[in-house]
Amino acid sequence: MHPLILPMATQVAWAAFLYVLLTVARAPKVWGIGQRADGSNPWAEVEPRISANLSNQFEWPLFFYVACLLLIQNQVNLAAATALAWLFIAGRVAHSGVQILTRNVRLRGLVFTVNFLAALGLWVLVVLALSGRAA
Repeated sequence: MHPLILPMATQVAWAAFLYVLLTVARAPKVWGIGQRADGSNPWAEVEPRISANLSNQFEWPLFFYVACLLLIQNQVNLAAATALAWLFIAGRVAHSGVQILTRNVRLRGLVFTVNFLAALGLWVLVVLALSGRAA
């Protein structure tokens, strides 16, 4: 198996996990499962943050997937690409944690920078590979 497949599959699994988490958070409102005694949703405060984070999983990660697919085709500097891919995943998970569990926008921006730079690094490898230079 190509070493970039596992980080890509992990990102897909992370998005799937967030779908499950969002379903659980919406269950009290949608199905009445897990409501408080007064009928309110115990997840009401965090549900919009989970939803926003899930939407984020279809924004910047697109650049990650495309870069990985191009690198898989070119087989150039797989050690660097794999390290950057896992750094991207770590950044996505950390970003989700900060966005869902806190309201600290500044910290969220700092954590986002990790996966932002990792994806840009993957694209540097893509450009080097497609320009004929060893990456």
